[in-house]
Amino acid sequence: MSAQRTILIVEDEPAILENYSDALRREGYTVAPFLSAAPALRSCRARLPDLVVLDVRLDGDSEAGFDLCRELRALSRTLPIIFLTARDSELDVVSGLRLGADDYLTKDATLGHVLARVAALFRRVDAFRNADEPAEVVVRGALRLDTARVQATWDGAPVPLTVTEYWLVDALARRPGHVKSREQLMQEANVLVDDATITSHVKRIRRKFQSLDPGFRGIETVYGLGYRWTERTRQC
Repeated sequence: MSAQRTILIVEDEPAILENYSDALRREGYTVAPFLSAAPALRSCRARLPDLVVLDVRLDGDSEAGFDLCRELRALSRTLPIIFLTARDSELDVVSGLRLGADDYLTKDATLGHVLARVAALFRRVDAFRNADEPAEVVVRGALRLDTARVQATWDGAPVPLTVTEYWLVDALARRPGHVKSREQLMQEANVLVDDATITSHVKRIRRKFQSLDPGFRGIETVYGLGYRWTERTRQC
C-alpha cells in the first residue's frame, strides 16, 4: 500500500534531505524531494502528493515553510502536512498548527519516530477512504459530521477542519459528556502526537467553530483530565 503513496519533502540542507528521503523510500514510499519552496509548490499545484513533510526555514527565509504550508492548505484542507524542523519554540509549534499543519516534529526526533508519525497520518486517511465501510453521519445538535466526505458543518455552514482536527472532533462528539484524556483522544482519533500538540489542535478547532458561532461552547476543558463534548454547545 505504501508503495502507491508519494511523500513530498522540502528541506534546504541536502544531506538532511537525502537522509529523510532514503528512510522514507526504505518504508516503500515514493519520495519527491525538494530543496526549496517554489518548485515544491509548483509540483503540488500540478499534482498533490499524499503527504508533505517540510522545514520552517527554507531558501534562507525563516518563515518560508510557514508560507508554503499556508499555500498548501489553500490547495487542499485534507492534505496531511508535517513540519520537521530544528525550530522548537512553543510559538513556532503553535504557528505551524495554526496554519493548518497536522503535526510538528523537531529534528531531534529519531527516524523511527518520524516514520511512526507519518504512518499514523496515513492510517487516519485510510479510515476515511475505506470503501468497505458504510458512510456514516454523526449529528449532535448544530454539528453534523460526514465521514465519507471528511466534512463537518455547524448550522449547515462548513467548518474547514484538517484531517487531524476532524478526527478529534469526531472522537469527542461520538460520546457527549464523556471526558476524554489527551491519551484517549490520541488512541480514538488515531493520532500520534504529544500533549502540547493536542492542546494546540483543540484551541484551533474552537476558533474555527467560534468564527461561525461566537457563542460556541461545544468543547469543554476538564482541567487535569482532558476534554468533553457538551450538549450545551452555545453560550447561554
